[in-house]
Amino acid sequence: MNIEDIFSNLGGEFITPFIDIIEKLRHIKAYLFDWDGVFNAGIKGEETSSTYTEPDSMGTNLLRFGHFLKNNELPLFGIITGQKNPSAFQFSKREHLHFVYYNLLDKIEALDHIQITYNIQPDQVAFVFDDVLDLSIASHCGLRFLIKRGAGPLFKTYVKEKGLCDYISANSGSQYGVREVCELVLGISGVFSKVIDKRVEFGNKYHMYISKRNSVSTAFYTKKDGIIVEQ
Repeated sequence: MNIEDIFSNLGGEFITPFIDIIEKLRHIKAYLFDWDGVFNAGIKGEETSSTYTEPDSMGTNLLRFGHFLKNNELPLFGIITGQKNPSAFQFSKREHLHFVYYNLLDKIEALDHIQITYNIQPDQVAFVFDDVLDLSIASHCGLRFLIKRGAGPLFKTYVKEKGLCDYISANSGSQYGVREVCELVLGISGVFSKVIDKRVEFGNKYHMYISKRNSVSTAFYTKKDGIIVEQ
């Protein structure tokens, strides 16, 4: 299975050489996802909450299971969203993510807080993002995945020229870009088939993983009086 060819033929762009992405992935212990424009199209309105899809949800679960199979531990996993988004909160609690950061105007503060709170270095973080507000974090993370948006050709060019992403997805946030990134990471890790086999089997390994995953209590962080606090 040639992972690079499969995803290139799909329309994904490897900005960093594939062999270098493999090396970067070896150091990853945490996955951080932006919300609007990543899990969805970013559509908002009065009294309207942006949503997520089950294919993307399954992708994140398979990714966490794959990391568990390969490393015998859960990866740190969380969401950062610019607003207080009920769907992001519900998803994070349902999937037992480690944290959600919300209502942060300067998103790099979240990465600084993660480093201190969870003893994770920026080069150990994989970040999935889509827009300008995410670049402060993308400039520091070890592995960066840009979710494609066809309407932003100049932004895409800027990110490529500045070296702010390693891979640009073929699919947008409204077309399961998260699932694409999750499967790519599993493919690069060499565990995709094993993850599917073990998930279908629903045996001891998956039960061990799901027990550890479901023991995670999601922390919610925001900024109050100039500092990030847990709510």
